[in-house]
Amino acid sequence: MGRLYVVATPIGNLKDISERALETLRNVSLVAAEDTRRTRQLLNYYSIKKPTISCHKHNEHARAEELTAKMTEGNLDIALVSDAGTPCISDPGCILVNTARQKGIEVIAVPGASAAIAALSVSGFLFDQFSFLGFLPRDKKNKEKFFDILQTSPLDTFVLYEAGNRIRATLATIMTFLPDCRIFLINDISKYHEKSYPGTIAEVTAQLAQNPNSELGEYTCVLQRRNQAPQDTSPQNAAPSLSLEAQLVDEMVRSACSMKEAIALVKKDNTHLSKGDLYKASLRLKELF
Repeated sequence: MGRLYVVATPIGNLKDISERALETLRNVSLVAAEDTRRTRQLLNYYSIKKPTISCHKHNEHARAEELTAKMTEGNLDIALVSDAGTPCISDPGCILVNTARQKGIEVIAVPGASAAIAALSVSGFLFDQFSFLGFLPRDKKNKEKFFDILQTSPLDTFVLYEAGNRIRATLATIMTFLPDCRIFLINDISKYHEKSYPGTIAEVTAQLAQNPNSELGEYTCVLQRRNQAPQDTSPQNAAPSLSLEAQLVDEMVRSACSMKEAIALVKKDNTHLSKGDLYKASLRLKELF
């Protein structure tokens, strides 16, 4: 029985491919590609002569049966590739992989480039966990439902993809639902004209407005709801600490919560603080207002 290799390909720069991926592409009998024209450019760049067959979101169900038959009956090894990056990650391939596994075909990962991981690695954000969101829904209703879920997520760091011609509209939507978040955009990652945009939503929107080519290419977007950036804690750079009253007001504004909820949130983020002192600070605030 043949095997299915899920091969990651470059997300921009054609040199970002592993020797193992090239060896796999040279040794398989057939390459199943999201777009055979794009894959042919990669194969030609490395002088790999290999037959290709399309396997995209519009024909994947039929192709899954056809390709698994080739592996089970014809003993062919097949490589699955997408236009860029890793198949099945916001790209076609899941149906073929699932069908292959159901039929007892060995599926082998040949890892490589990932826009989401690359963007996270240069974002400068501090995080232990993140949520990958893929492409946002197109229609307004599902997009609003999407952000409603995002607001209640236990995680603070998110990665999503967006097309250049929709990036400004998406930023406007993010501003509506997560106005205080930090954002890191990177356009055409690893390509010749790669450009990144860090800052607040307003700052990044302004940066895009100054670039006449901002609507070209694709964007990887890293969002962080709370400021988790590493801080310089050396004495000479230590920022003056906020009063308890200021911390409570800041939490109420950022989280749109009640005083009682703000006390709990500030206490959670600052375990050294006394709940009694926070309560007294809340009473002092009530006297002011």
